[in-house]
Amino acid sequence: MVSALYPGSFDPVTRGHLDLIQRALPLFDHLTVAVAINSSKQPTFSPDERVAMLREVLPPDERVEITTFSGLVVDFCHERKIGAILRGVRTVSDFEFEYQMALTNRHLADDVESVFVMPSVEYSYVSSSLIREIVKNGGDVSGFLPDIVEQRLRQRLGPPA
Repeated sequence: MVSALYPGSFDPVTRGHLDLIQRALPLFDHLTVAVAINSSKQPTFSPDERVAMLREVLPPDERVEITTFSGLVVDFCHERKIGAILRGVRTVSDFEFEYQMALTNRHLADDVESVFVMPSVEYSYVSSSLIREIVKNGGDVSGFLPDIVEQRLRQRLGPPA
């Protein structure tokens, strides 16, 4: 069985994240979507809230597991016997960062491959940080977020819609 890990902050989960998950499912037998716990960042939502939102917006699929992790991605992969790390690449700058990360991960664990997947064109410029900024300023993000995620983000950050 070929398993992959899709790690990320998912703060908040966007339609771009969901698109990437759907693109990955035909490639892998099992996909673990893992919310990163990073004590050096100040997330908008707690890890438990991000996991809950992912569970709400992803269609049920026995091949998908949603969890949290902290520490090195490759250590998590070894613990779970996962052989691939799924990463989305939207821009050239994304690729440069992800390429550097992939080579570092390969140095740490040469048995874990990085797999880059491009999003659909309509999500190729969407980022969680950009969406948070739009919401803070009262802008329309309805095309970028599932409805329930938009509602929670507006409650947390934005002026009333």
